[in-house]
Amino acid sequence: MRLSARNQIIGTVREVNLGGVMAKVSVDIAGGHTLVSTITRDAALDLKLAPGDDVTVVIKSTEVMIGKD
Repeated sequence: MRLSARNQIIGTVREVNLGGVMAKVSVDIAGGHTLVSTITRDAALDLKLAPGDDVTVVIKSTEVMIGKD
């Protein structure tokens, strides 16, 4: 699959938590770090995401903000 998004990170699914409408997917990436994405439950089921799956995390956003006092 080729995408225009340049922020693509290879990882392995660690955990999939299915909710009523949304799913939280934790992905292990290089250096022992974890990325967490919230996607629709339907998307997680359509992709058949399961722990151990090799995936590509694609980050396409105009902004990402984190703040702390």
